[in-house]
Amino acid sequence: MRWILVIVGVLALLAGVVWTLQGLDVLGGSAMSGNGMWAVIGPIVAVVGLVLLLRGARRRG
Repeated sequence: MRWILVIVGVLALLAGVVWTLQGLDVLGGSAMSGNGMWAVIGPIVAVVGLVLLLRGARRRG
C-alpha cells in the first residue's frame, strides 16, 4: 500500500508542477497555457501529491 501512495504522490506532484507552469504560461503548446485557472489548480494538486508522497515514504517505527 505504501508504494502505491508514493507512486500516486509522485504523479500528482509532477502533474501539479506542469499544470502550474502551463497556467503561468511558462510551458506552452497546450490549451491550458496562459489559463490562470491552472495556475491555481496546479499548486493544490502538487501539495496533495507531496502529502501522499511523504505519507507513503514515511517509515513506521
